[in-house]
Amino acid sequence: MSLLKVAHLHKAFGGVKALDDVSFDLPAGQLLALIGPNGAGKSTCFNIINGQLRPDGGAVLLDGEDIAGLGARRIWRRGVGRTFQVSAAFHSMTVLENVQAALLSHRRKLAQLWRPAARYFRDEAMQLLEQVGMAQQAQRACGVLAYGDIKRVELAMALSNAPRLLLMDEPTAGMAARERNEMMALTHRLVSERGISVLFTEHSMDVVFTYADRIIVLARGQLIADGDAQAVRANERVRDVYFGSGSTFGGSAA
Repeated sequence: MSLLKVAHLHKAFGGVKALDDVSFDLPAGQLLALIGPNGAGKSTCFNIINGQLRPDGGAVLLDGEDIAGLGARRIWRRGVGRTFQVSAAFHSMTVLENVQAALLSHRRKLAQLWRPAARYFRDEAMQLLEQVGMAQQAQRACGVLAYGDIKRVELAMALSNAPRLLLMDEPTAGMAARERNEMMALTHRLVSERGISVLFTEHSMDVVFTYADRIIVLARGQLIADGDAQAVRANERVRDVYFGSGSTFGGSAA
């Protein structure tokens, strides 16, 4: 049984169909890439799964429960983590304090944030930072970190609710090639160790084709391809949508 099943999603904004009967599933322990050109409907699909948008029709089943329209906080509490393309860390707080704040949110203790955060969940926060390779920088302010390191902190924060499903929005955006590979290798390891399902959007085709177990492609709100890297590379409709008829995928960002 799939952990996540998206069934016949529809969403329109005015007369524009952002999603038009989109269906796919995501088994446990799989790294699934969601790609497509600008305006394909990727963000709309992501935001419906995450609870930031309500669909006009269809279902989002998490372990058989329809979570469509529940709202982001209720979905977070059901074990769905998320990282964002734009940094969501508090830059004036330390690395450790950011992860502690995420743990406080998950444990429903936000009312205690006015007290010093250092007294809460320190050991658990350090364990998460160890997993993402940031334990040595726990006392540094996020505002002085390199961009790739901030992304690692955000990953630790996203893992604070022990997610079954992790949504990653452009996890390597703005990174150099080495940083991209390190981030996705780390994500792949965590998927294997924790059995997490990961759905990620990404514009860097080298990342997609190297690390995704499976790839789904959206274009103008419709799902046009679903398969492994080889099948998607060979798909004529995908090549046409991205680059024009007869083009092939390369390693550069799309």
